Amino acid sequence: MDNFKKTSLGMDENIEAALSYFLGFITGILFFILEKESKFVKFHAMQSIVISVALFVINMVLAAILAITVVGLMLLPLIYLLEVILWILLMYKAYKGEKFKIQVAGDFAEKQIA
Repeated sequence: MDNFKKTSLGMDENIEAALSYFLGFITGILFFILEKESKFVKFHAMQSIVISVALFVINMVLAAILAITVVGLMLLPLIYLLEVILWILLMYKAYKGEKFKIQVAGDFAEKQIA
């Protein structure tokens, strides 16, 4: 196992970064505010916030539009499954110590921690 630096909260960087995604913007905000030293953790925390808020808005719009049709109702579970897969991927990449960027959200997150 790789040796990761300890953060200001006393956890390994990779675990703290992965946990930033665990409850979406809630854990993202917590780790973004509480972590004082690790830019790696702050990046993943901010990316978690941006992505979870964006997905929430997209879900609300799509649910309103798609719920009107039978096909739309069948698509919603697929969309939710894709979101879960994305979340697992992001947690895995953070745990492995990778700074895996989702295009717009990752660029925004980098600017916020600079």
